[in-house]
Amino acid sequence: MAKYAAETEVPSERSQAEIKSTLQRYGATKYAYYEDEENAGISCEIKDRRIRFIVALPSRTHDDFVYRNTAGNKRRTRPMDEQRSVWEKACRQRWRALALVIKAKLEAVESGIATFEDEFLSFILLPDGKTVGEHMKPQIKQAYLSGTMPKMLPGFGETGQAS
Repeated sequence: MAKYAAETEVPSERSQAEIKSTLQRYGATKYAYYEDEENAGISCEIKDRRIRFIVALPSRTHDDFVYRNTAGNKRRTRPMDEQRSVWEKACRQRWRALALVIKAKLEAVESGIATFEDEFLSFILLPDGKTVGEHMKPQIKQAYLSGTMPKMLPGFGETGQAS
């Protein structure tokens, strides 16, 4: 299956600016951006919540960027400028996809299809600096590994039946 915007020529910086503009159009009052070698992130305050999106950036040393197949399926090392170009293309695709996701979530809320919490729950920042998703993913994984759900109310058994 083809990735959304796999062939985009839109620079990453333009997608980032579009995301900022979209967030502001839907009521974001604050906005921050950061990037390191592995991830980039966008945070904002909107609907009295702080949210954060993390984009995992592709590794510059991944085989897809370092090597290419030539005629006869021989693997050759790409020249450095070609490696950079292919890597930047992958980054552009991710930023376009994030711009699409954020727009779709905000429009779903605006149109009454979903609530803000429905669309953004996993991305809401908590006071400890982690997102709801970062807190919940390990708990969800453990529930499925153990086959037990947390108690719904004190005094009730694992299945929610009165003890």
